Amino acid sequence: MNEDRILIIDFGSQVTQLIARRVRESGVYCEIVPFNKADGLDKLFAPKAVILSGGPASVTGIGTPRAPEWVFKAGVPVLGICYGEQTMCAQLGGKVESSDEREFGRAVIEVLEDSPLFEGLLQAGESEPVWMSHGDRVVALPSGFKTIAVSRNAPFAAIADEERRFYGVQFHPEVVHTPRGAAMLKNFTHKIAGCKGGWTMAAFKETEIAKVRAQVGKGKVICGLSGGVDSSVVAVLLHEAIGDQLQCVFVDTGMMRAGEADQVVNLFRHHYNIPLVNRDATDLFLGKLDGVSDPEKKRKIIGATFIDVFEEEAKKVGGADFLAQGTLYPDVIESVSFAGGPSVTIKSHHNVGGLPERMNMQLVEPLRELFKDEVRILGRELGLPEEFVGRHPFPGPGLAIRVPGEITREKLDILRKADVIYLDEIRKAGLYDTIWQAFAVLLPVRTVGVMGDERTYDYVCALRAVTSIDGMTADYYPFSHDFLGHVSTRIINEVRGINRVVYDVTSKPPGTIEWE
Repeated sequence: MNEDRILIIDFGSQVTQLIARRVRESGVYCEIVPFNKADGLDKLFAPKAVILSGGPASVTGIGTPRAPEWVFKAGVPVLGICYGEQTMCAQLGGKVESSDEREFGRAVIEVLEDSPLFEGLLQAGESEPVWMSHGDRVVALPSGFKTIAVSRNAPFAAIADEERRFYGVQFHPEVVHTPRGAAMLKNFTHKIAGCKGGWTMAAFKETEIAKVRAQVGKGKVICGLSGGVDSSVVAVLLHEAIGDQLQCVFVDTGMMRAGEADQVVNLFRHHYNIPLVNRDATDLFLGKLDGVSDPEKKRKIIGATFIDVFEEEAKKVGGADFLAQGTLYPDVIESVSFAGGPSVTIKSHHNVGGLPERMNMQLVEPLRELFKDEVRILGRELGLPEEFVGRHPFPGPGLAIRVPGEITREKLDILRKADVIYLDEIRKAGLYDTIWQAFAVLLPVRTVGVMGDERTYDYVCALRAVTSIDGMTADYYPFSHDFLGHVSTRIINEVRGINRVVYDVTSKPPGTIEWE
């Protein structure tokens, strides 16, 4: 399945993940690795081609990132994007300079020569809209290169060394603002690198089942079910792979969505006949969270308590050798992010990279190569009901991060009731599958209001709804005023404890923490 593999070397661009999405969408498997962890991957990963991403640094600076030397000696095609083009030119003998004539946003390139990169899309003399984002620019090409496209402020907007199959573009083909950029990337992976495009979810499923069997052998695996799509897909995949060697544990933290515990137990215990322990640990979790308001402390308490519970349950079922969890590729990317950026804190509720030594278990993470939308495709391949596959994401800490400040049973009950109404109205409007994630938040703010002849002093409820493809970026959903007015009225009328409702219109750029 993975004989055609593309390696994407990341220089810190906020849209590097989009390169991977476009490559995978064309049926070619790829992985992202930070530039400072790419040494030796010519042999370990054996890529069929390499893509160098954009990045925020300046090639003209001292000590700024560079591609490993093997990239240009391995005999495989290389595509440099933005910073990737600049560092390729600088490393191969060209010249890059800072420029006062910067390009940010929409631009137009003019194609000077036909090229395999533009085959079937553009010919010499034609122009094309693209998305630029650069301050520096190439001013002299290395030996063997030629210019194949220019823009107003980029004299080397696209370059090529056809003999060595090295290409560079100053624009970003991975973003939607470059309308035919995905097709250009496909030209690079399929026509220039010769990839067949045979990476499918059915093939991934069979490969992962074989990998799980090889890793686990005759050992026992304990898997934590949260009720979300990730853990559900992991559980069903593992059950296909190892059968009764799998023991699932559903921990009711007291911070689940309304009715979630019953849904999980009914599906996995009664429908799939998967061994399942249903542990009600509400008192344990809420006791440890009593009086805690800092969000990061809440995450750590919840994570540590989960580990304690899993240890207890593993001992009860006779010990487990492995712990399965639904780590996704965005978790992995952000946890080993460029220059050790802020994602280590962002993803602190995942055990990406290992478990405490005292657990004496190995991790099984069959989804760690997939994006969120790919997990849904795998779930359908495995036959999971749509109510689980299409369910909106629900992070491990549950409602704990939707109750900013101190958590109490009263607040959780209020929030659940508001959340049920909100999602009910979204479903009635036929919008649930259009929206990537929607939820209510109970703000740590109380306001004075008058309801009828009664003076109230109750909480403010915030509503959140975003659209996204893979969870790496998100934009708020533009509900109509009528919809928001109707939902707000229902919540205020039906949920005691809330007297005001607001709608959050914050977007999530790449690399930012979830709204909480």
